[in-house]
Amino acid sequence: MRTVCGIDLGTQSCKIVVYDYEKKSIIAESSAPVDMIAENDGTREQKTEWYDAAIKTCFDKIDKKTKKTIAAIGVSGQQHGFVPLDDKGKPVYNVKLWCDTSTAAECDDLTKAAGSEKKLIEIAGLPMRPGYTAPKVLWLKKHKPKAFEKLRHILLPHNYINFLLTGEYWAEYGDASGTALFDVRQRVWSSKVCKYISPDVEKYLPPLTTSEKTAGVINKAAADLYGLNEGTIVSSGGGDNMMGAIGTGAVSDGFLTMSLGTSGTLFGYSNKPVIDPTGNLAAFCSSSGGWMPLLCTMNCTVASEEFRNLFGMDIKALNTEAAKAPIGADGIVILPFFNGERTPNLPNGRASINGITAANFNKQNITRAAMESAIFGMRIGLDGFVSLGFKPKEIRLTGGGSKSVLWQNITANVLNVPVRILTGSEAAAMGGAIQALWCLETSEGKKSSIEDLASKHVTLGATIKPDKKSVDAYNKAYAVYSKYLGALSPLYK
Repeated sequence: MRTVCGIDLGTQSCKIVVYDYEKKSIIAESSAPVDMIAENDGTREQKTEWYDAAIKTCFDKIDKKTKKTIAAIGVSGQQHGFVPLDDKGKPVYNVKLWCDTSTAAECDDLTKAAGSEKKLIEIAGLPMRPGYTAPKVLWLKKHKPKAFEKLRHILLPHNYINFLLTGEYWAEYGDASGTALFDVRQRVWSSKVCKYISPDVEKYLPPLTTSEKTAGVINKAAADLYGLNEGTIVSSGGGDNMMGAIGTGAVSDGFLTMSLGTSGTLFGYSNKPVIDPTGNLAAFCSSSGGWMPLLCTMNCTVASEEFRNLFGMDIKALNTEAAKAPIGADGIVILPFFNGERTPNLPNGRASINGITAANFNKQNITRAAMESAIFGMRIGLDGFVSLGFKPKEIRLTGGGSKSVLWQNITANVLNVPVRILTGSEAAAMGGAIQALWCLETSEGKKSSIEDLASKHVTLGATIKPDKKSVDAYNKAYAVYSKYLGALSPLYK
């Protein structure tokens, strides 16, 4: 028996799946938590040693014989995180994460250096946003100059895991395109943007490889540490959204994937670059050979979790209470910006409850409004896709929130697009495993395509179709949400 392995290093945990691609079944799974440093100024950081420990814990939980069947490994990692290493591969500072909003001033500095946001989009395809990697590198230079002096390698979390496994430094187009240090049209590091930070920054970036190629093989140190076979292929890997696209089968035009997690993402495959002049949709590359326009909101399931904890509810009770309220939560609207926000660009945003009266102020309406706010934020992205000529056929739903029947229906009706549920929950890890299989078969001389592999190995479940009455009601509710968003946004700029 030969298997492939997918690793997903997320914000809160690390997950591993071992997949028997001949029998089309996951034969082993494991996970380990990852802590976070959070401060009131928007700082969100982690330590590389936490990643080291999580990977070790996950592999230790898998049977030794099973690990010896692994023929290829694919790594998914949370996007945009800045892993700063010295010349020996040791960290010079913490990992600043995608959800870190402490770099708003650095975004302004880089935008001014380029001349304008429009100029940045012309140069590299992306505006500067606090989530991206580029402002984090400038932050290190400004706030931790001694650490910056030691900097020799700029990696993303998935690149770092590849480095742990192989001892080599590589990047691929998908995850690299989320750094804002990359020219998404030409698929090269952007010398211009790098120089806005420092003349040496481009030298610290890893060489680029295409998605079907290897990032190296398991070296002896990793084989001994994790119980793997030395020489096992490690594919190029990618960001969690890029791997999620593979793991949900969104590798051809017309299909969108929506991930309902701590952050919310909506993304799809395109055969050509999709550059949004407003900057709301990120013009990323895919990890399957094309491009992947993407919307990211930093507060998706955050509001529902905050109110669930406040009310002392479990997840089942949250869904039960929210289902009792009418569409539009009887006029209550929540702006869910507990962590600032990336789309719309409000890094200093704050959460708020609006439209409260003596008649509508109850748990049912508040929990419903919290759940609806997550999907209203995603509609901004769908409207952007449509305005750029993308014609959505179907949305593949993944992430923790996708398990909620209520959220499934809210999604279909707010977006007015059929929603398809995946039978497996670990889309990013599964995407890593499928990409590993693609890399394995390519290395053996087989003419594999990622489209064929995704169609064979992604298992889809039920379809939820929009209901016209509910769609009409949500159009009215979304208009009310947009009114509050427009009125309050100036307070946070």
